[in-house]
Amino acid sequence: MYPVGYEADFVEERSRLTTFFRLILVIPWLIVSIFWGIGALICAVIAWFAIVFTGRYPQGLYDFVAKALRFITRVNGYMLLMTDEFPSFGGDEEPQYPVRLRIDEPLSAYSRVKTGFRFILMIPIVIVLYFVQIVARAIGVLSWIVIVIMGRQPEALFDIMKWTQAYEARANAYHLLVTETYPPFSADDGYAAPAPSAPPAPPTGPPPTGPVTG
Repeated sequence: MYPVGYEADFVEERSRLTTFFRLILVIPWLIVSIFWGIGALICAVIAWFAIVFTGRYPQGLYDFVAKALRFITRVNGYMLLMTDEFPSFGGDEEPQYPVRLRIDEPLSAYSRVKTGFRFILMIPIVIVLYFVQIVARAIGVLSWIVIVIMGRQPEALFDIMKWTQAYEARANAYHLLVTETYPPFSADDGYAAPAPSAPPAPPTGPPPTGPVTG
Protein backbone atom coordinates (compact mmCIF):
# COMPACT_ATOMS: atom_id res chain seq x y z
CA MET A 1 0.00 0.00 0.00
CA TYR A 2 1.34 3.43 -0.92
CA PRO A 3 2.41 5.44 2.16
CA VAL A 4 0.15 8.36 1.22
CA GLY A 5 -3.53 7.53 0.77
CA TYR A 6 -6.25 9.78 -0.60
CA GLU A 7 -9.96 9.39 0.01
CA ALA A 8 -12.94 11.55 -0.95
CA ASP A 9 -16.68 10.99 -0.39
CA PHE A 10 -19.01 11.52 -3.32
CA VAL A 11 -22.16 13.56 -2.73
CA GLU A 12 -24.39 14.09 -5.75
CA GLU A 13 -26.60 16.91 -4.45
CA ARG A 14 -24.60 20.14 -4.24
CA SER A 15 -25.16 23.77 -3.31
CA ARG A 16 -25.58 26.06 -6.30
CA LEU A 17 -24.93 29.17 -4.20
CA THR A 18 -21.64 28.17 -2.57
CA THR A 19 -20.47 26.63 -5.83
CA PHE A 20 -21.15 29.84 -7.75
CA PHE A 21 -19.07 31.88 -5.28
CA ARG A 22 -16.49 29.16 -4.58
CA LEU A 23 -13.45 31.07 -5.82
CA ILE A 24 -14.36 33.93 -3.49
CA LEU A 25 -15.22 31.75 -0.51
CA VAL A 26 -11.94 29.84 -0.71
CA ILE A 27 -9.73 32.97 -0.56
CA PRO A 28 -9.10 32.87 3.24
CA TRP A 29 -7.95 29.24 3.00
CA LEU A 30 -5.74 29.99 0.01
CA ILE A 31 -4.01 32.73 2.00
CA VAL A 32 -3.41 30.39 4.93
CA SER A 33 -2.23 27.65 2.57
CA ILE A 34 0.56 29.95 1.37
CA PHE A 35 2.00 30.04 4.89
CA TRP A 36 1.52 26.29 5.32
CA GLY A 37 3.31 25.74 2.01
CA ILE A 38 6.22 28.02 2.89
CA GLY A 39 6.62 26.32 6.26
CA ALA A 40 6.52 22.86 4.67
CA LEU A 41 9.13 23.87 2.09
CA ILE A 42 11.46 25.18 4.80
CA CYS A 43 11.00 21.96 6.78
CA ALA A 44 11.72 19.87 3.68
CA VAL A 45 14.95 21.77 2.98
CA ILE A 46 16.13 21.21 6.55
CA ALA A 47 15.02 17.57 6.34
CA TRP A 48 16.99 17.15 3.11
CA PHE A 49 20.22 17.96 4.93
CA ALA A 50 19.22 15.78 7.89
CA ILE A 51 18.49 12.78 5.67
CA VAL A 52 21.62 13.20 3.55
CA PHE A 53 23.80 13.25 6.67
CA THR A 54 21.90 10.92 9.02
CA GLY A 55 19.46 8.95 6.88
CA ARG A 56 16.54 10.01 9.07
CA TYR A 57 13.66 12.46 8.70
CA PRO A 58 13.32 14.41 11.99
CA GLN A 59 9.93 13.59 13.51
CA GLY A 60 9.00 17.20 14.27
CA LEU A 61 9.69 18.32 10.71
CA TYR A 62 7.85 15.29 9.33
CA ASP A 63 4.78 16.01 11.44
CA PHE A 64 4.63 19.63 10.27
CA VAL A 65 4.97 18.62 6.62
CA ALA A 66 2.23 16.01 7.06
CA LYS A 67 -0.10 18.62 8.55
CA ALA A 68 0.65 21.01 5.70
CA LEU A 69 -0.09 18.31 3.13
CA ARG A 70 -3.40 17.46 4.78
CA PHE A 71 -4.44 21.11 4.98
CA ILE A 72 -3.50 21.91 1.37
CA THR A 73 -5.20 18.75 0.14
CA ARG A 74 -8.45 19.67 1.90
CA VAL A 75 -8.31 23.21 0.53
CA ASN A 76 -7.75 21.91 -3.00
CA GLY A 77 -10.69 19.54 -2.57
CA TYR A 78 -12.94 22.39 -1.47
CA MET A 79 -11.74 24.76 -4.19
CA LEU A 80 -12.17 22.15 -6.91
CA LEU A 81 -15.74 21.35 -5.82
CA MET A 82 -15.20 17.92 -4.32
CA THR A 83 -17.15 19.01 -1.26
CA ASP A 84 -19.31 21.91 -0.05
CA GLU A 85 -18.03 21.68 3.53
CA PHE A 86 -15.63 24.39 4.67
CA PRO A 87 -12.25 22.91 5.64
CA SER A 88 -10.69 23.72 8.98
CA PHE A 89 -7.57 25.86 9.24
CA GLY A 90 -5.60 23.11 10.98
CA GLY A 91 -3.60 20.22 9.64
CA ASP A 92 -4.61 17.42 11.98
CA GLU A 93 -6.36 14.31 10.72
CA GLU A 94 -10.11 14.84 10.37
CA PRO A 95 -11.81 11.49 9.69
CA GLN A 96 -15.21 13.17 9.40
CA TYR A 97 -14.18 15.58 6.61
CA PRO A 98 -15.18 14.43 3.09
CA VAL A 99 -11.62 14.81 1.73
CA ARG A 100 -8.96 12.91 3.68
CA LEU A 101 -5.26 12.26 3.36
CA ARG A 102 -3.59 9.38 5.17
CA ILE A 103 0.15 9.73 5.73
CA ASP A 104 2.11 6.88 7.25
CA GLU A 105 4.78 7.37 9.89
CA PRO A 106 8.27 8.25 8.59
CA LEU A 107 10.56 5.46 7.47
CA SER A 108 13.08 4.22 9.99
CA ALA A 109 15.81 4.97 7.44
CA TYR A 110 15.76 6.97 4.22
CA SER A 111 18.05 6.56 1.23
CA ARG A 112 20.72 9.25 1.22
CA VAL A 113 21.25 8.80 -2.52
CA LYS A 114 17.57 9.11 -3.47
CA THR A 115 17.23 12.13 -1.22
CA GLY A 116 20.43 13.76 -2.46
CA PHE A 117 19.30 13.51 -6.07
CA ARG A 118 15.62 14.23 -5.37
CA PHE A 119 15.67 17.43 -7.44
CA ILE A 120 16.59 15.36 -10.48
CA LEU A 121 14.37 12.39 -9.70
CA MET A 122 11.32 14.61 -9.31
CA ILE A 123 11.55 16.06 -12.84
CA PRO A 124 9.33 13.38 -14.48
CA ILE A 125 6.73 13.86 -11.73
CA VAL A 126 6.72 17.63 -12.23
CA ILE A 127 6.06 17.13 -15.94
CA VAL A 128 3.25 14.66 -15.34
CA LEU A 129 1.79 16.83 -12.58
CA TYR A 130 1.63 19.79 -14.96
CA PHE A 131 -0.75 17.92 -17.26
CA VAL A 132 -2.67 16.40 -14.34
CA GLN A 133 -3.35 19.90 -13.02
CA ILE A 134 -4.59 21.01 -16.44
CA VAL A 135 -7.08 18.14 -16.37
CA ALA A 136 -8.10 19.05 -12.82
CA ARG A 137 -8.81 22.67 -13.74
CA ALA A 138 -10.79 21.64 -16.81
CA ILE A 139 -12.88 19.19 -14.78
CA GLY A 140 -13.35 21.87 -12.14
CA VAL A 141 -14.81 24.27 -14.69
CA LEU A 142 -17.12 21.58 -16.08
CA SER A 143 -18.25 20.62 -12.58
CA TRP A 144 -18.88 24.28 -11.72
CA ILE A 145 -21.13 24.72 -14.77
CA VAL A 146 -23.07 21.51 -14.15
CA ILE A 147 -23.56 22.16 -10.43
CA VAL A 148 -24.66 25.77 -10.91
CA ILE A 149 -27.21 24.70 -13.54
CA MET A 150 -28.41 21.37 -12.16
CA GLY A 151 -27.51 21.43 -8.45
CA ARG A 152 -25.70 18.10 -8.62
CA GLN A 153 -22.31 16.77 -9.58
CA PRO A 154 -21.92 13.89 -12.03
CA GLU A 155 -20.03 11.03 -10.42
CA ALA A 156 -17.87 10.59 -13.52
CA LEU A 157 -16.48 14.11 -13.15
CA PHE A 158 -15.97 13.55 -9.43
CA ASP A 159 -14.02 10.34 -10.07
CA ILE A 160 -11.70 12.05 -12.54
CA MET A 161 -11.12 14.91 -10.11
CA LYS A 162 -10.47 12.44 -7.31
CA TRP A 163 -7.80 10.76 -9.42
CA THR A 164 -6.08 14.06 -10.21
CA GLN A 165 -6.10 15.15 -6.58
CA ALA A 166 -4.80 11.80 -5.36
CA TYR A 167 -1.88 12.05 -7.76
CA GLU A 168 -1.20 15.67 -6.86
CA ALA A 169 -1.23 14.94 -3.12
CA ARG A 170 1.15 12.02 -3.55
CA ALA A 171 3.41 14.04 -5.84
CA ASN A 172 3.58 16.80 -3.23
CA ALA A 173 4.48 14.21 -0.60
CA TYR A 174 7.28 12.92 -2.82
CA HIS A 175 8.59 16.43 -3.43
CA LEU A 176 8.63 17.11 0.32
CA LEU A 177 10.60 13.89 0.99
CA VAL A 178 7.77 12.15 2.86
CA THR A 179 8.12 9.10 0.63
CA GLU A 180 10.81 7.67 -1.63
CA THR A 181 8.38 5.90 -3.95
CA TYR A 182 7.12 7.48 -7.16
CA PRO A 183 3.40 8.29 -6.92
CA PRO A 184 1.32 5.65 -8.70
CA PHE A 185 -1.10 6.41 -11.53
CA SER A 186 -3.70 4.16 -9.99
CA ALA A 187 -6.99 5.71 -8.93
CA ASP A 188 -6.91 3.51 -5.82
CA ASP A 189 -7.48 5.66 -2.74
CA GLY A 190 -4.56 4.04 -0.93
CA TYR A 191 -6.61 3.23 2.14
CA ALA A 192 -6.52 -0.28 3.44
CA ALA A 193 -9.74 -2.10 2.71
CA PRO A 194 -11.03 -4.39 5.45
CA ALA A 195 -10.03 -7.97 4.82
CA PRO A 196 -12.93 -10.29 4.01
CA SER A 197 -13.84 -12.58 6.85
CA ALA A 198 -12.74 -16.15 6.37
CA PRO A 199 -15.48 -18.77 5.96
CA PRO A 200 -15.98 -21.07 8.95
CA ALA A 201 -13.80 -24.15 8.89
CA PRO A 202 -15.62 -27.37 8.00
CA PRO A 203 -16.03 -29.88 10.83
CA THR A 204 -13.36 -32.54 11.06
CA GLY A 205 -13.52 -36.15 12.19
CA PRO A 206 -16.37 -38.65 11.88
CA PRO A 207 -19.89 -37.46 12.62
CA PRO A 208 -21.18 -38.23 16.11
CA THR A 209 -23.26 -41.40 16.42
CA GLY A 210 -26.02 -42.25 18.81
CA PRO A 211 -25.99 -45.16 21.28
CA VAL A 212 -25.99 -48.63 19.75
CA THR A 213 -29.08 -50.66 20.58
CA GLY A 214 -29.46 -54.38 20.20
